[in-house]
Amino acid sequence: MANPSPDDAPSGESDRLPGRAVLDAAPGPMHPRARETMLAALDAGWADPRRLHREGRAARRLLDQAREVLATGLSVSPSEVAFAPDGPTAVRWMTDGLRYAARRRGARVVASAVEHSAVLVPGRHAADAAGDPAAFDAVAVDHAGRVDLATWRQAVAAPGTVAAVLQHANGEVGTVQPLEAARAACQSVGVPLGVDAQASLGRTSSPEAYDVLAGDAASWGGPGGLGVLFVPGRTRWLLPGPADPDAAISGPSGHTPWVPLALAAAEAWQQTAAEAEAEHAEAFALVDLIRVAAAAVADVEVVGDPVGRLPHVVTFSALYADGEALVREFDRRGFAVGSGSACTASTLEPSHVLAAMGALTHGNVRITLPLAAVAPDRAAQVGAFCAVIAEVVESVRTELGARRL
Repeated sequence: MANPSPDDAPSGESDRLPGRAVLDAAPGPMHPRARETMLAALDAGWADPRRLHREGRAARRLLDQAREVLATGLSVSPSEVAFAPDGPTAVRWMTDGLRYAARRRGARVVASAVEHSAVLVPGRHAADAAGDPAAFDAVAVDHAGRVDLATWRQAVAAPGTVAAVLQHANGEVGTVQPLEAARAACQSVGVPLGVDAQASLGRTSSPEAYDVLAGDAASWGGPGGLGVLFVPGRTRWLLPGPADPDAAISGPSGHTPWVPLALAAAEAWQQTAAEAEAEHAEAFALVDLIRVAAAAVADVEVVGDPVGRLPHVVTFSALYADGEALVREFDRRGFAVGSGSACTASTLEPSHVLAAMGALTHGNVRITLPLAAVAPDRAAQVGAFCAVIAEVVESVRTELGARRL
């Protein structure tokens, strides 16, 4: 894949207009320091790091530096860090690599019913193509969105199971999964666990119970268009296809990223890690304010675990309302919010996550708070948002009721 030109690179500038509150920051704008780093790297790291000339060698050194920063942050070695074109691709490669490496033992994959579409859609397609519905098992979750561990244990122990995938935390409702217990169940039957941390890396404590970890640089204030894989040497993981002759540069995935993107991701990681404690506490408290304000509205349910959750994510569902209408009304009042399924938000399809939880799938509003570094006025934005929740919900209900009449 050819490296993009500087003209094709994301600028990192927010599209936020004056007076507007962007509360649908998934992904959000780049951390300001990351943006500065990427712009500087346009001159220093533009070359292909696989080339042997001076410019290529300089780019290779910068890529190695970026990989080392990320490796240190996750307590792995630099050789265990790989890249992907984006977060969903990293998650797909994580799953494919685990399954392909164990192809002689079977092809069955286990996941939870609230996983990202990058897991569920390919998994179901592979099972359909093989004519074997049991080749992919989506384990049920409880009303908070947490995987049922008893069913999980049975599922990973089924014959032919070669891989399991479980998210660290859900990017739509925020619920954190019981990774330690889930991985212990996998280890007891020799099944590796891939963990999707797209929604959580850099926003809460990084997971430790995994055999392969996948993330998205945008989650911690890095650039869009860069996924990251952490593949410990202990894990059997191999993507289909011929061996990569540049594996020493590209890492286990075979994908060599555009160096300015990798440098920006590394800078954002360092900056976010330095601000992590204060960031986590403030975001958690702000989301609590939203949860309380939404729950105070009649026939509105705030979903997800109220405590064991991501600090920056919340979803609430309003009965007798329409999600698209709510998004438009909030937008009209200066608030950018999300609705529908977080991983297919452009279509506003009913959320498979909420459906799996047994929650209301229509009339939902999803908030993903940006980092304080990119939205220094977010506390005021949240306060203003909380003040209009009841009014917006009532307005939409009245409008929809009038249409039905």
